[in-house]
Amino acid sequence: MLLCVTNNMKVALIQQSNTADIKSNIQKLENNIRSCAMQGAELIVLQELHNGLYFCQTENPDVFDQAETIPGPSTDAFGKIAKELEVVLVLSLFEKRAAGLYHNTAVVIEKDGTIAGKYRKMHIPDDPAYYEKFYFTPGDLGFEPVETSVGKLGVLVCWDQWYPEAARLMALAGADVLIYPTAIGWESTDADEEKQRQLDAWIISQRAHAVANGLHVLSCNRVGYEQDPSGVTNGIEFWGNSFVAGPQGEILIEAANDKEENVIIDVDLKRTEEVRRMWPFFRDRRIDAFGDLTKRWRK
Repeated sequence: MLLCVTNNMKVALIQQSNTADIKSNIQKLENNIRSCAMQGAELIVLQELHNGLYFCQTENPDVFDQAETIPGPSTDAFGKIAKELEVVLVLSLFEKRAAGLYHNTAVVIEKDGTIAGKYRKMHIPDDPAYYEKFYFTPGDLGFEPVETSVGKLGVLVCWDQWYPEAARLMALAGADVLIYPTAIGWESTDADEEKQRQLDAWIISQRAHAVANGLHVLSCNRVGYEQDPSGVTNGIEFWGNSFVAGPQGEILIEAANDKEENVIIDVDLKRTEEVRRMWPFFRDRRIDAFGDLTKRWRK
């Protein structure tokens, strides 16, 4: 299904389900990218770790074999697609930086197929079914937007979306939009009320980043059920709900939580200037009183 609304820079979020067949997943991604490009998308965002299953449900050393260098096979393949279709792509890859050193890395591919820049996930979770600390070293590239032909992209990744400091630092560095490739979902034994609270909190947090910084937020999640190979949990039902929020936190478009969708919408980047004139949070920030934010705890 295709969702489409009208405004200014056309962006697309590809919300898809994956299997263990990486080749098939990538082919489906390519098909979806082509479909979005045919609809006029200039910027296309893929979900977190989009080539395969979300492997962090268990701690398995063999999974490190899936990691790849940057530049590498994925940046080469998606770079050719980006160049052919003249689109900017936001990828999310399992990066092998060196022997024993790995990152969860977002890569931005420019319209000419080159690598415009990358961001290494800074906040790494370690929870049941999300054992990312086993696989990923925290990022060391800071919160720097990637400059592209469509604007300065403030790319962050999944767990980063819960931290207002990350969004603010991207905004302070001149990001035109905030982008969150994501893999998040429900554990099936949770009560329906708890599932709703989790989903609501996820959406509210990112809408708050849009409000606090006067920026559009693009959040691209995966969808579908993925089994826990260990059998310790009942697996993850990824909740989809990929969405775009405007600079006042308004939901501009939102995908379903139970099916694959390409979400396409025009966003008006001039809204940032208009909203920041009405809500001058950057003018009124008490930067002289924020020093304690660099402390773990004040007591």
